[in-house]
Amino acid sequence: MKKVITYGTFDLLHYGHILLLQRAKEFGDHLTVALSTDDFNSIKEKKAYFSYEKRKMMLEAIKYVDEVIPEQHWEQKQIDIEQLNIDVFVMGDDWAGKFDELKPFCQVVYLERTPDISTTSIKTELNQK
Repeated sequence: MKKVITYGTFDLLHYGHILLLQRAKEFGDHLTVALSTDDFNSIKEKKAYFSYEKRKMMLEAIKYVDEVIPEQHWEQKQIDIEQLNIDVFVMGDDWAGKFDELKPFCQVVYLERTPDISTTSIKTELNQK
């Protein structure tokens, strides 16, 4: 079984997230999503609209996602890859090059973001109304 992992906050779930998860799943048989906890988002100075538990529930309802685990700190990625026997690490290309240090442990793939959609753009547009 080929295992894939991706990381993120996945707040205000939108079609760009779904397409990322769909494309990530194409790299293997099992997709794990490491979902940033509320405490970790605070460390990153990010504020999610939905709580960790609600974001987790939404991700678990997506057919491409096999497992959701908490992401609690920056250093967790290499640990997860080794402990979960991950074959492919996938992130959006807005992170291109930022996780190349993981290449000795698994394949690292940066997927092109879906144009014209992001949680930031949704929040900005909603604040302008």
